[in-house]
Amino acid sequence: MKYRQLALRLREMGCEELRQAKGSHRYWLNPITGQVTGVPDWGSKDLAPGTVRGIIRQLGLSREEFGSIK
Repeated sequence: MKYRQLALRLREMGCEELRQAKGSHRYWLNPITGQVTGVPDWGSKDLAPGTVRGIIRQLGLSREEFGSIK
């Protein structure tokens, strides 16, 4: 999954991008849970499925709600 696909899905689930972090990362907030996490933005490179699962978990989102990672 590329960053753009992940960002679109996170926005659909109500999360907000807070700001650009150091390097190629961006901070995201889940306003429902108040949880924040850094998400790597590697452009056209795919994010590893484990990284995406970790982001989902850190934002307090449900894997079932999020859907497929691929």
